[in-house]
This record gives sequence, C-alpha cells and structure tokens, in this order.
Amino acid sequence: MPRGRWYFCLKHRQVEPKAGCRAADRLGPYPDERTAARALEIAEERTEAADEADRWKDED
Repeated sequence: MPRGRWYFCLKHRQVEPKAGCRAADRLGPYPDERTAARALEIAEERTEAADEADRWKDED
C-alpha cells in the first residue's frame, strides 16, 4: 500500500489510501493506517471534549 496519508471511509467502513472514495465519504487524513483505523473513536473523543468545553462556557 502507498505511504503517506490515510483515510477512513464511512461508506465502506474501512481504511483506505489517498486514492480512495470521495472526500465527502471519508474522515482524515491521518498519518498512518493504524490511526485511520481509530477514526471513529478519535471523532467521538473530540466531540466529547468539545461538548465538555461548551458546558464550561455555559456555566460562565
């Protein structure tokens, strides 16, 4: 497989290289295959962190 940027395809639920599905169907880029495989987990972590930051703002 090619080296470089990796993506997680939401349509096919799999990791793919840059020459994959259209951008609207993917998350990324990620630095490697292993990180791209965690794309949904990473997105969930980032969403939770943003939600927590919003809760702090609402308390001010």
